[in-house]
Amino acid sequence: MNPIIDHIQITVKDLAKAEPFYDQFLSILGFDLARKSKGKVVKHDFEVIEYFHPLMIFGINSPRVAFKEEHVHRRKPGALHHLAFKAESKEEVDRISLLLKEIGVNIVDGPQFFPQHGEHYYAVFFKDPDGIKYEIVYEKRPL
Repeated sequence: MNPIIDHIQITVKDLAKAEPFYDQFLSILGFDLARKSKGKVVKHDFEVIEYFHPLMIFGINSPRVAFKEEHVHRRKPGALHHLAFKAESKEEVDRISLLLKEIGVNIVDGPQFFPQHGEHYYAVFFKDPDGIKYEIVYEKRPL
């Protein structure tokens, strides 16, 4: 088996607040907003918005009512620390960084080289409105 991700679903605090961010962010990454879908999973008590790309589906979910007021923290057990999307080049990281800045994304660090992750590791780190951390990364790796 090849370790290829089919879909990812992230729980956000407020779908209405998160949707505009994810519409802009994921369209920058090439997701087709014309194929975006919304639904409700009654059995598990959540609503979902799914974004489609030929390589994967990315979904955002509403929280359970009992967890709605909890603070997002990437260092909690079971939490997503961050999610990195692979760029084709250093220039693509720079281009996407500029587009993220244009839409007002909270850039945490970069774009720059991060030698602590590897000699050729070039990335930008940023957060969504809830503080969920993402990364766009390019690393020239030997074959």
